[in-house]
Amino acid sequence: MEQDLVGLKTRLQSRGIDVLRLIYPDVLGIPRSKDLLVSQLEHGAHNGPAFCQGVWVTTTRGGVLDANNIASDGLQDLVSKLDASTVRDIPWEPGVAYAIADAFNPDKTDNLMSPRTVLRNIIAKYAALGLVPVVGPELEFYIADRTADGGYKRSIEKTGRVYMTGAVVDPEGIFLDLLRQLDRLGIGVFAGNHEFSPSQYEINLWHSEALDAADRTFMFKTGIKDVITRKGKVATFLGKPWTDEGGSGFHLHFSVTNRDDINQMHDGNGNLSEVAKHMIAGITHHAKALTAFCNPTVNAFKRLGPDTLAPFRANWGYDNRSCMVRIPPERGQGTRLEVRVGDGAANPYLLIAAVLAAGLDGIQRKLVCPEPAEGMAYDNEAAEILPLTFTDALDALEADTALSGVMSQELINVFTVLKRDEIARYEAEVADPTTREVTNWEWQEYMEDY
Repeated sequence: MEQDLVGLKTRLQSRGIDVLRLIYPDVLGIPRSKDLLVSQLEHGAHNGPAFCQGVWVTTTRGGVLDANNIASDGLQDLVSKLDASTVRDIPWEPGVAYAIADAFNPDKTDNLMSPRTVLRNIIAKYAALGLVPVVGPELEFYIADRTADGGYKRSIEKTGRVYMTGAVVDPEGIFLDLLRQLDRLGIGVFAGNHEFSPSQYEINLWHSEALDAADRTFMFKTGIKDVITRKGKVATFLGKPWTDEGGSGFHLHFSVTNRDDINQMHDGNGNLSEVAKHMIAGITHHAKALTAFCNPTVNAFKRLGPDTLAPFRANWGYDNRSCMVRIPPERGQGTRLEVRVGDGAANPYLLIAAVLAAGLDGIQRKLVCPEPAEGMAYDNEAAEILPLTFTDALDALEADTALSGVMSQELINVFTVLKRDEIARYEAEVADPTTREVTNWEWQEYMEDY
């Protein structure tokens, strides 16, 4: 390991990199990090660095909770280990590079509260079946300005500018600069445009094997927020930042290949394969529990509902955007599922892990795929309605022992403790917790962190 670090140090220094920014996602999806001096890399990263396990149970407001006895056991250490394959030079911060870290317990065993570890373990379960999960993330976000009263406003307000680029939707050239910077980061960005709502944008990422796709999505979100903050503005992936405009989704395109990179989602005759149907069955079967990881805030449930173009029922359909799972029209190597229930605030590792876990359960138990929905599927009473509140989603997650068995009970314990505390604070501080209006509490809790 030490010799590997010496080699990495030499390569970084040859590119003029003198600081390595070690980043990893907490359970909320917020990037935690430490800057390592490259000159001291073989010492600073040889056995770590270490972080306090309390990071897993720290809220966005700075509270430290207890789950898995983290606090009651005295806030012990976790040990990080950088993954050299993830190193990316940061173009907007010369001399600095990103590297993603894995988390371990002090005894070197896997830390099962780490979202990246949980995803890696699920991918290994697919590998045991000879399958390789491939995912393509698709995210929307807003660019906003801070206001003098501590609030936020959209940077532009003109409606009707969906699928546009140039000065009319980017008057300061901020989005164009962002697109160029992300290209130089080398994370597989290939296109971008203004989205449906004013000051809402989408940038497209190439698909890849699941862990790599999650890593690139994590760097993508981290990088966008960093670049836009440097412009004096706020980038937010929050699902529903404003009452009067649409929300930001996190759609996940998902397929499996064999070890020879041959798509296993079709039967060669233009039809879905049995593997694909089992995965659809698993995802719809576990849909209620999945909703908690895919929509991990109180705010997210103000984006969901009938006739919102966000999913409302645990259903699927061919090229049908009113369904939870859409089957795009491509076949052959392009055959895939599009899981449309995700919210922009979701932790990419946990969203991908949960969808993969549900699909895996469908494959392993050979679950029977329901009939596809047709037309606008909100009123299709054959499919269950998804949870309408975050509390209902968490209840479904805790009741779904099959899903937790594929994932990690330790992680689910932390996630539910954090999120039930979040709900309790919301209900205590908001006059009408049932409101569909976006509240100041949500702005303060989520806007800049997500």
